[in-house]
Parts: sequence; C-alpha cells; structure tokens
Amino acid sequence: MNKCLFFLTILFLVACNQKKSNNSSSDHEYTNALINESSPYLLQHAHNPVNWRPWGQEALDLAKKENKLIIISVGYAACHWCHVMEHESFEDTLVAKIMNENFVCIKVDREERPDVDDVYMSACQLIKGGGCGWPLNAFALPDGRPVWAGTYFPKDQWTKILEQFKNINETDHDKLVESADQLTKGIISMEEIDLVTEELEYTKNELDDIAEKFLSNIDFEEGGRKGEPKFPMPNNYEFLLKYFHFSGNQKALDAVYKTLDKMAMGGIYDQLGGGFARYSVDGIWMVPHFEKMLYDNGQLISLYANAYKLSKKPLYKKIVDETIEFCLRELGNAEGGFYSSLDADSEGEEGKFYVWTKSEIDSIIGDKTKANIFNEYFSIEENGNWEHHNILHISDQLDDILKKNKISEKELNQILEDCKSKLFAHRSDRIRPGTDDKTLSSWNGLMLRGLVEAYKATGNKKYKELASKSADFLEKHQIQEEYRLNRNFKNGKSTINGFLDDYATVIDGLMGMYQISFDETYLVKAEKLTKYAMDHFFNDESKMFNYASDLDPPLVAKKSEIADNVIPASNSMMARNLNTLGTYLYKPEYLNQSKQMMNNVMEQLVLTDTPNFYSNWCSLYLELLNPPYEIAILGENYETLRSEMATTYLPNAVLLGGNSEGTMDLLKDKLQEDQTLIYVCQNKVCKFPVDNVEAALNLMK
Repeated sequence: MNKCLFFLTILFLVACNQKKSNNSSSDHEYTNALINESSPYLLQHAHNPVNWRPWGQEALDLAKKENKLIIISVGYAACHWCHVMEHESFEDTLVAKIMNENFVCIKVDREERPDVDDVYMSACQLIKGGGCGWPLNAFALPDGRPVWAGTYFPKDQWTKILEQFKNINETDHDKLVESADQLTKGIISMEEIDLVTEELEYTKNELDDIAEKFLSNIDFEEGGRKGEPKFPMPNNYEFLLKYFHFSGNQKALDAVYKTLDKMAMGGIYDQLGGGFARYSVDGIWMVPHFEKMLYDNGQLISLYANAYKLSKKPLYKKIVDETIEFCLRELGNAEGGFYSSLDADSEGEEGKFYVWTKSEIDSIIGDKTKANIFNEYFSIEENGNWEHHNILHISDQLDDILKKNKISEKELNQILEDCKSKLFAHRSDRIRPGTDDKTLSSWNGLMLRGLVEAYKATGNKKYKELASKSADFLEKHQIQEEYRLNRNFKNGKSTINGFLDDYATVIDGLMGMYQISFDETYLVKAEKLTKYAMDHFFNDESKMFNYASDLDPPLVAKKSEIADNVIPASNSMMARNLNTLGTYLYKPEYLNQSKQMMNNVMEQLVLTDTPNFYSNWCSLYLELLNPPYEIAILGENYETLRSEMATTYLPNAVLLGGNSEGTMDLLKDKLQEDQTLIYVCQNKVCKFPVDNVEAALNLMK
C-alpha cells in the first residue's frame, strides 16, 4: 500500500460505537440547498446547519473556486446509522461550523445515484480492505478524486477527522494529491475485465466444482451463509434451485429449503404484517435490522414462488401472499408503482414499531389461554427476547405445543390468526416508520418479476393484474423518447437518467409479462430497451456494459458492475436478458453477446472460493450448458394450458404462443385449426406436438 494511504488509514480508521438516535429538532432554524430536492433522504438533511449541496457540477465548481476539499456523505432514507450520525454530528452547530468553513459538503442518496456511491464505496473498500457500509463519508479533492473514506463516526471522532483533513490540506496538500492518484487508479482497476477472445468450453464437471464451493459456504443448520449477520441473498438460492433441477444434487435443494424455512420462521420476517427486513444481526434470523427494502421483497417473492412451484409447500405460498400484501399496503402507489423502503426507526428508536412486551400481548389478546399459546408459538418471554422487548419469531416446538394444549394444528392456526389480527390492528395505531416514497425503475423491475412469478406459481389472477399495472406504470412514467429510461419517479416527476440496472430489471420484467400474457408488445418493448442499452452503455473494448450511460457527465472512474450482490450485477442481468431475448426472437447476435460476456467472467468465476458473489453468472452458466426448451402453446385454449404449464418449475424453458402465430419465427406454421397444441422444441428442433401439459412435461424428461 502507498505510504500516504497507509498513513491516512492508520490515522483515521475508527471503530463504530453504537448509540441510540435522538429525536431531531423540528424548528427549522437552518435551511440548505437540499430543500429543493425530492429525495426523502436528502430532505431529511435540508434543515441541518451543515451547508449541504446535492451532487452536481455546481458543487464541484464551487470546491474548485474556493480550493476546498469536498466531503461526500452518502446514505439512504431507511439507514439507521445514517440517522444516528445526522443527529450526533450534522445537527450540531459546532461540527457544522467546521464543515462549512473548510469543506464543500455534498449529500448523496445512494439509491438515486448508485454510480456516485460506487466510486466512493470502492475507495472505502480499498482503504479498509472491505467491511464498508452506510453512512459512507468520503473526502475528495475539488475534482472529485477521493483521498479517504470511512463509514459511521461518533461526533468526537468525526470532529477530529475534520480537523486532521483541514490541517493536512493546509500543510501537506501533496500527500492528499498522492492519495487521490493511488485511490483513483485502484478504483479504476477494481472491476476491470479483460476481453476473452478464445472459445471456452462449458462442462458439467466444472459447474459441479463451482457448486461444491458454493455449498461449502452454506450453514445447513440455520440456513444462509455461515456466520453472522445473515443476509437474504435471493439470487444465491435461485441458482441452487436451478442447479438442483439440472443435477439432482439433494444438498443444493436442502440448502434452499433450510434457508427459506428459517427465514420464514425468523424475526427477519414480519410475522404480523408480512415482508422481510434487510437482514438479521445474528446467525439465526431472529433479530432484524428493521428497515424493509423493496428490492429484497420483490426478489424474495420470486424465490418463494419458484420454490413453491417445486415443493408445493403451503408455507411458501403463504409467504408469497403475505409479502405481496405487505408491498401493496406499505409501498404501493395508486398507479401500480412501488416505493423504495420503510425506515428501521420510529419515534427515534430502531424497531419500536415492531416489538412487544409480554404484558402488551396478554392485554391485547385478552383470553389467557389463547395468549399463552400465542406466546409459546412466537417465543415470547416475560423479560423480552431482545432489549427487554419481544421480536415475534416462530418456535420449532410445534408438536409440543399441540400436545400440551390438546389442540389440532387447524385449531392452533385459527387461534394464531385471531391473535395476530388483534395485534396487527393495535400495531396499526402506532407511529409508523418513515416511508421513502421515491419510485426507482430498477427496484420496480424486480417487483414486477416477483408478481410475474407469483402469478405463475399460484394462478392468482390478482397478481397478473398487479403485474400488468406495474408494467403500465413503468411505461407511462419512466420510459422516455427513443426508449431512454429514467431511474426515479417522485411527486409526479420522472427524473435522473437511468443506469444499467434500471434497464436490466425492466427488460427482464417485460419479458416476464410476455410469459404470462403472450402479448408480443412486451417483447418489442424489451428489445427496444435492449437496443438503447447497447447504444449507450456498451463498451466495445471489453464487450461488457458500463454502469452509467454515455449521456451522463463522467465521474472520476468509469465503472462496470460484475460481481453479484443482494441485487445481481447489472452485467449478469443483461447477459441473461440477451440469452433469453435472443432465444425468443431468434437473434444469434444476442446469444453470441451473452456468451461473450460469460466468457469474460469465466476465469473469475472458476478461480474464486466465493462463487456466491457470482451467483447470477452461475445461473447463466447453467443456461448456456443446458439450451432451453422452447415451449410453444398455440390454439384457442392456450391460456388454460399456459397457466397449467407455468405452475411447474421450469428454469430451462421459455413459453410462447397464443391464439395466432403472430410475428415470431418460433411460432411459424404451428397453429392447427380447431386444436390447441403444445410444441416442445430445443435448438429449433421440435418433437411431435401434444395436447396436454403432462405429455409435454414428459417430453422434457
């Protein structure tokens, strides 16, 4: 490591000191430039005494004019420790005085501007060797190049850091320039990827080796990855479901079912109102970090729906139904879009909206016998199971509860539903966590896919209607002229030029809409968005996609998303989109581009010990190794057969058809008068058509 970077790292890295937040002042003595923003997170800071500015050229020009370092402070509305640092430091007039006199201070909503967040988060990870999060606080030269970055700091440590950088800038500015040079080079190189020109072989043995490393990181007792905290990583388990389908590896299926069962029983799942929190701070899914994010819930709806198709477990359908109901109730807008998140805090306390004392529960339920059963089932303790309060999580002693109380499982479920209804009604009168009511295209694309998979799995027509309404919302408000996509919708305005993840998830959602409607216009829109992304995001040298459009002002580093996280990387999503769209539209150029992107990532995927960070690429590997079945359903009765077919877990199939042949090459000459037939094809070669789903499934065995 460069000596300057080492010096700054040793000097400034400090440990987080967890403290409770205090209620912020409401007397608006101060107002800064964030008052004109629409982001709920930025507006939370609009009355800080810090002279915050939004990210943009105006703030950078001011820093150059006044020759000041920049502070870039990044967070999001549902972030608990962001609130803590605001209350401790950014509302303090003495701290604000130091910041205002010596720095140009910029606030960034990471959900609105993930491109900016990525640059300074990369700087933090380079300095700390990983382990960074939000709030993210970076110091940069007036040109935006970072010199140092960290996370949450208590007020006394933040003040010392401010003074140190003030002094270094005045007495040894060259060290900051040297750090900026080194960090910027590191950021640029972090996700550099070489173009692979030779033809690569995809083999079952290689995939088995990757899957074995994948499974070695699984906690088979509690589900999820080994250790704590526990994060839902839906795309990890989507891959393992697919891998089981192709390989028959029971261990892969066990990993999925154990994880889904434990999450559904845990405190990470809202046992009263449905929906999942961001993660659990422990290793048993019990104590959540209480914020709820649309991107988690949209993907988990898909995952539980797909697991239900395979298992037919009533629990998984219950989770799908309740989580969709949560999203509609708490995050849905009137036009079919979905808001971003719910805060972890209410009344200045993390989790206050969701937790209970035993005496509260007993009083609300009223009936002592029912209360005792409820308390036993949900692991309620007299003195609380978390910070003198109780988080509802399901006991695994079901048989003991039934025997002890001499009741049937049906009777138990009725008691639980009655009690939950009372507690939910009582909870609804509490002061609610704040809602981040911006609507992001990328996260709505994930939710759209969730609704699509829920409809396939359950046949519930309400979910198809919701999916259609969601797609209409995106088309009406977010898709602009020439199929340019905006990222954000708030207060009736569509803003912020879209990033690659916006295109990737919306394209996937629209292809999903085709699968449940056989309306070709969805594929037309998906292809137009794909062509726009190719024109404005594609990197001709690497044959990958840049994260930001060529229409956006360049940042200090041009970034691509390669590694999959809780949301799959936008490049892995686009690669899978191209493979699917190329199959539907019979376009070899899309298929070849998808394979080229996979080739580029292969070395990283094969060599890594943590393929869970490439899980969506693993799914693409499976799809390239096992060419999809093209299942064409044509005739007057197509909808009935399509719906029946969709309830089966078919990760290696694309469904298409209707009551006419339309314009797709894959449907030509397949419509037969007075018959509804299913054609099972692979690589454009079709088997003899059949007239029922069971026969069609047998052709795929």
